[in-house]
Amino acid sequence: MKKTLLYKFFAVFLFSGFFGYLFVSEIAGSILRDLVQSKEAHALYTECTSIATVYAQDYYNGSRQPIELHAQLRTLSKYMDAKIEVIDASGKIIIDSDDSEAFRKHTVIEDFDISDFGSKYYTINCFYNMFSENYLTVFAPITFRYKVRGYALIHKPMSDITEYTSQLSHIVNVTLFFIFLFAFLLLALFSLSLYRPIHKISKASDAYMNGDFSHKINIHTRDEVGHLAETFDYMANELHTLEDDQRKFVSNVSHDFRSPLTSIKGYVEAMLDGTIPQEMQNKYLNIILFETERLNKLTSGLLELNKYGSHGKTMLYISDFDINYIIRMTALTFEGICNEKHISIELILSGQNLYVTADMAKIQQVIYNLADNAIKFSHPDSSITIETTEKNEKVFISVKDSGIGIPRDSQKKIWERFYKTDLSRGKDKLGTGLGLSIVKEIVQAHGENINVISTEGVGTEFIFTLPIAKDQENKKEIE
Repeated sequence: MKKTLLYKFFAVFLFSGFFGYLFVSEIAGSILRDLVQSKEAHALYTECTSIATVYAQDYYNGSRQPIELHAQLRTLSKYMDAKIEVIDASGKIIIDSDDSEAFRKHTVIEDFDISDFGSKYYTINCFYNMFSENYLTVFAPITFRYKVRGYALIHKPMSDITEYTSQLSHIVNVTLFFIFLFAFLLLALFSLSLYRPIHKISKASDAYMNGDFSHKINIHTRDEVGHLAETFDYMANELHTLEDDQRKFVSNVSHDFRSPLTSIKGYVEAMLDGTIPQEMQNKYLNIILFETERLNKLTSGLLELNKYGSHGKTMLYISDFDINYIIRMTALTFEGICNEKHISIELILSGQNLYVTADMAKIQQVIYNLADNAIKFSHPDSSITIETTEKNEKVFISVKDSGIGIPRDSQKKIWERFYKTDLSRGKDKLGTGLGLSIVKEIVQAHGENINVISTEGVGTEFIFTLPIAKDQENKKEIE
């Protein structure tokens, strides 16, 4: 078996993990750079505003000399690790923290225009080519007597900010790497835990495909995979049972058809070749007719049983009817055979009328089959009792005989198709072994139960249930 599924799991995890790491790392780095840059600009702007409102105004009102202001700004620039300048409105440098004589040189920043900052309080560039690399420059206006006299500027190299950002990015990347590694390990463990049961199910399906339905999956988890494994085991058991049933069915049908066909063929050939004289042909024609009836009954039973599924599924025509009436009418159909065998049928019925909810035709067939079965295996001069009783919104129908009974080891097998006990073979040569199978299929199709109580040499009792009609009382009042 190719182990492609596991490889696909790992390939997908590695692919998604690698590119996911790169994507998240890049996005996180970009967000981090913008965040650090914005935070640094805001911090510098706060300091720049303080310089403009405290130090620079003192210069313009004459309370602070240029040399004194330069010394203070130089100390502040070292603390901030940035360059500080004070310029007038035209761009002439008045104070430079890096140059104590700047106010004497009258250096002017060419093309200076405060509108170049736009709506922001900072900019990132070489600041009118004053620097050889990009600087983060923030400004704050210096107002004196309600008029803008100049600007305080703070310049900080972007390389310093980038280095700090890189250090943070490195920490983030390492953290992301371990997060993705841990996630990958978890996903790998999950994949292995998912792959193993799938692999077992796949092996089991190969075994089923090769006809080995005894293979068990042995997965007992309480999840979808465990449910799937249980379903596969159930399916395999059903297929195995079906396969056995098919073998038994073919074997039983072959046996039950071969015997009468062999008999018919033998007698017909004997008549044709003159082995059986003409004066004795009527006797053997009656035997052929007997075997033909047996074949006809077997075929009818098979067709009837074919209407029912393996789980008692059949089309039912449900209605409310009087079960006592059906029992009385069914008992009358056996009057002739009962007189021949000197067998009496005793009816013990609950009330004059007893309505149930079921398929009337099929329930009549159940009662007929059970009564017919009881008559076949009853001794002459005996009685059969058919009784109805009500209990817990159910009607219990009992068919009891005092015949030969069923051996204990055969009582569970009598519901199987074509099954006959050794005693019944001698007692009922015309039987097909399908009657009780049909009875059970019909009762189970109604969602009800049927049971047997039998003692060998004493007799047998079959009991099945039907639901009482909901409007039972109204029907009795009408009657």
